[in-house]
Amino acid sequence: MPLVDMPLDQLIQYEGKNPRPADFDAYWERALTELDETPPEVELLPSSFQTPAAECFDLYFTGVRGARIHAKYLRPRSKEGKHPVVLQFHGYSSNAGDWKDKLAYVSLGYSILAMDVRGQGGYSEDTGGVKGTTLNGHIIRGLDDHEDHLFFRHVYLDTAQLARIALMLPEADPEQIFACGGSQGGALTIACAALEPRVKKLAPVYPFLCDYQRVWEMDLAKDAYAELRTYFRYFDPQHQREAEIFTKLGYIDLQFLAERIQGEVLMGVGLADTICPPSTQFAAYNKMTAKKRYEIYPDYGHEYLPGFDDKAMQFFLGQY
Repeated sequence: MPLVDMPLDQLIQYEGKNPRPADFDAYWERALTELDETPPEVELLPSSFQTPAAECFDLYFTGVRGARIHAKYLRPRSKEGKHPVVLQFHGYSSNAGDWKDKLAYVSLGYSILAMDVRGQGGYSEDTGGVKGTTLNGHIIRGLDDHEDHLFFRHVYLDTAQLARIALMLPEADPEQIFACGGSQGGALTIACAALEPRVKKLAPVYPFLCDYQRVWEMDLAKDAYAELRTYFRYFDPQHQREAEIFTKLGYIDLQFLAERIQGEVLMGVGLADTICPPSTQFAAYNKMTAKKRYEIYPDYGHEYLPGFDDKAMQFFLGQY
């Protein structure tokens, strides 16, 4: 099989390279306090897209720093009583996707919430700059400011706010709040379950935003991680601040939030992934203490993993 990283027997022992900030826990407790003080101000608007089986809504809520965040919300028309809710997160630069893609969960009697990440390809606003797309540089946004202003800090808190909203829905079964997504969506799935431990099951696929220093040392700071190289070239060309920079990125490194997860985990990994290297994914997986398992695709990279979505659905159904 192709090998772009460590062999599997080493991956399942790997503990990560990126430094963990000394005040990491205090940092996230402070962040969650800010979230506690942010009223969600939920607005539910019927969408122009409707089906006989699903009620479809544009849901807006307020995240930290006053940003209005958008999500697509679909719930089954015929289901009575409380039922599961799936939280879905998208890849870097993208958006919540088409309504049609979510109907499979509605057919099971589940509701689904699919969030647009602030400042990317959907309708969520980024109040840290101009409204509209602010794609290039989201990992490094705020790196030269106080760590409380890191962009992905706010996004991670948005995922927790979304989970809190799901838990408040009158139709939601609070014992069956699930989360899923791939790449950036896999990262946000981990962030969501870490910051809102009432998420009961999560199915991340090749999660992004893990172990930045390992990405750098593998010379893979390109594609999704290209802005790391850009930052060093423009703002630290002799790497005099390298330790400081990676330590600051540690605040938004999912490997350190992963240990907070209490829900059950099913993670999909392609061993030929050069976008989010397998070792960076396992840096997070290996720190999870909750019940967990992984599905390995030896010949696959950062791409569709055949059958994994089916396994994730069966996992949520309690059949896998």
